[in-house]
Amino acid sequence: MKKLLSLVLACAMLLTMAAAASAEDVTLRMAVGYNNANTGLAFSPDIAGDGITLADGNTYHTGDLKPTWVEMEKILSEITGNNVIVDGTPYQGNGDAKEFEYWKEQLENVDMVLGPSVTVNAYGETGSLVNLAEYADKIPNVMKYLDENPIVRLSITANTDTGAFYFAPYFDGVNDIEKMPLMRVDYLQKLLDGEGAFEAAACKDTAAPVYQPFMPTEGKIEIETPTADGTGVQTLTKDYDAYGNIVAKMNEKGVMSGVEAVNMLREYIDKTYGGYYGATRSNLFCGYDACWDADEMVALLRCVVTNPQTLNGTDLIQGLFSREENSSGRRYDIHRLGGLLFGVRGYESRQDFLYVGTDGDLHDARQSEDAYAAAARMHDIAMEGLISADFMTKAATSSTKNYIPDDLGFMSYDYNQTQTVLNTSLQEGEKYMAIMIPVSRWFDGTNEEGVYMRFTESWRSVKNGNCWVISKKGVGDDEAKLNALLALIDYTYSEKGQILMSYGPDAFIKTKDDGSYETFNFNGKEMPVVADGTLDNLWALANGNYTNFARRYLGSTLSFIKSQAFEYQCTHEVGKEGAAKLSAAIALGTIKHPELALTENPWYTSVPTTLPQYTTETDELNKLSDLSSNFSGDFNLFDDIVVNGIPDGLTAAEQAEAVETVWYGNAYIELKNDAWLRLKDYYNTTK
Repeated sequence: MKKLLSLVLACAMLLTMAAAASAEDVTLRMAVGYNNANTGLAFSPDIAGDGITLADGNTYHTGDLKPTWVEMEKILSEITGNNVIVDGTPYQGNGDAKEFEYWKEQLENVDMVLGPSVTVNAYGETGSLVNLAEYADKIPNVMKYLDENPIVRLSITANTDTGAFYFAPYFDGVNDIEKMPLMRVDYLQKLLDGEGAFEAAACKDTAAPVYQPFMPTEGKIEIETPTADGTGVQTLTKDYDAYGNIVAKMNEKGVMSGVEAVNMLREYIDKTYGGYYGATRSNLFCGYDACWDADEMVALLRCVVTNPQTLNGTDLIQGLFSREENSSGRRYDIHRLGGLLFGVRGYESRQDFLYVGTDGDLHDARQSEDAYAAAARMHDIAMEGLISADFMTKAATSSTKNYIPDDLGFMSYDYNQTQTVLNTSLQEGEKYMAIMIPVSRWFDGTNEEGVYMRFTESWRSVKNGNCWVISKKGVGDDEAKLNALLALIDYTYSEKGQILMSYGPDAFIKTKDDGSYETFNFNGKEMPVVADGTLDNLWALANGNYTNFARRYLGSTLSFIKSQAFEYQCTHEVGKEGAAKLSAAIALGTIKHPELALTENPWYTSVPTTLPQYTTETDELNKLSDLSSNFSGDFNLFDDIVVNGIPDGLTAAEQAEAVETVWYGNAYIELKNDAWLRLKDYYNTTK
């Protein structure tokens, strides 16, 4: 018996040794990351220092793979049967455009590299990158996702003749709202709530009115909105015959005291909504049942800036502000808010300023009269001193980091999680939180006069950067290496892979006694709960900023599908309060948005983030330098109009026509529509 047992053990050992001998080492040279040396696959000196211990109990040093990629090595080794080694050292830390530029002439030295979608698609068409469509059978999770989300498939298609695509799409969250209005609701409540008249010991006078009414001045309109508890849908009536339009009434009065302005707004809310909001008038803006609009916001801003003594105890408070007043990308959020307020498509497009019209064609906001009229309206708001002074001068002295903690600002348009974390610096009872999307008139084709409803174009879809692609020269004839890279891409689209790429390994997730995840309901789906130790790391190492923590310390959320479930758990309680109201409205259908599909009404179709342009078309587009340079980087005409008005005394229609003809916007939109038509034909013949 002992001899038999010894023989069995010897055979098992030989089989193990044989398997180990047959399993080859496969090293994946990964020139990928996010946008700098601190957000690569391996720890940088700035992050690791002399060694850093994380919630998994491990201590990491400079050059060590981050936890997500240690786990990925194990997973790929199990999937492929080979010993897969992830080499994260080649990443140069230059951001996706510069990273690809660095590697494109030496692709034999790297196996996977990242780059912008337009660049990698064009380079893929030269035969330098692996066409993932040729390996559809080896990436079933990716293909399933693309089948379920047609716009995603169209966004990554590089060639409509072959169906080639070279990267798996990256989502910084998907099918969810992105930016939203944020407001100091404690200020709002001080001004609007309570019985009797508003009184203040001191206040300022309003500026001479410039802004004119956008909403009706008479008649009634009905708005679908959530119920007060957010569980159902009701219809609220804006009755302009009961009091009149608040902006029109204020403008008739002219200059008035801040106290008089507040009492006018209170009376307007009571009469226009038939007493619905009672003494809690602030719910017009911040309740589940909020249904505020642009005119009501302007009236409120007039009240805010004239009552600083009541709100912050000083003689100054800013109305609207952007996160960083001298940062071009952040400043754009002011005119983007204008699009939300005044029913303009294209300001928050997934590609340039494009949107799909009711006719199914692409349209360009830069050639739209309405887009310039909206920016001009924002200029009128600015002329009343309702937009921060530093925004108007591009001063570098102010940002949300001091507007909110120092009680200097009232309202912005930004991301919920990263901004509401500032509530940690506020006092008890003070709240900076997301509020409901405003009501505006949108022309979605269902009514010639437009539809008064909530709609947001700030909807998460495929990102146009951080695309991970496989180098043909790097892989060469190494089938094991190619299979490992394909397995990596495909695993990230599996259910477990999406969790790994969002949360990091299981050691950072809260588990039950049986090893299964603790979960919570997030947007109708059970998602894992973050471990307590992970949250401790998050606050200690990244001040509560989820994306910074995940990228710098866990190595997750660098690409592929990033679930917002982790981020939601890291959101300040005040941030969760506002997000819950928006989520309820979206679920109830009272906030409409673009869809990741070719919808029956094309107006609701999300624009693909990338279109399959021929090389000749790309060359022609690159010649349109005036069009691109006037709406990107340090200068954006819409942003400039908010500050200075429409240039040269032009009307909105004349400015749109000038962009169309002088800057060759007509040529741009024709080239884009040619590609869009090919893309739709491709989809219709292959679905």
